Amino acid sequence: MAKQAQFYILQKTQPKVPLSAMETLACDLAAQAWRLGKKVLISCESEEQAFRLDEALWAREPEEFVPHNLSGEITQYATPIEISWAGKRNAQRRDLLINLQAQVPDFVASFTQVIDFVPSDEAQKAIARERYKQYRQLGWQLSTEQA
Repeated sequence: MAKQAQFYILQKTQPKVPLSAMETLACDLAAQAWRLGKKVLISCESEEQAFRLDEALWAREPEEFVPHNLSGEITQYATPIEISWAGKRNAQRRDLLINLQAQVPDFVASFTQVIDFVPSDEAQKAIARERYKQYRQLGWQLSTEQA
């Protein structure tokens, strides 16, 4: 099966209240994937970002609840969505990687599907282009979508 990387091109910047447009979309895409039966890893740039996403997912309306946990939390059962950050990740197999890191994570080879983002900020856009090139060099099928 071909490895696929889907990039979402974000149109505008948004103040972080409490999440950026990219973080909000990451949470929504993780929820959609979970409802389709996928196990998801959201790979954050920092522990602080991971905690923000965790809080945002807990703050959803009850009918929008998404079972998730932070890497390293002890849970009786593996949750369908794990939120990790650089240097902190559980070992469970996941179907989909949602990458919020500035770099392509070194464990990307263990996934067949990745979601990544192209922010509207020019400096972040240049970094996203580098990730795009890396995925292409690794032989991934690439697609983009306006967010």
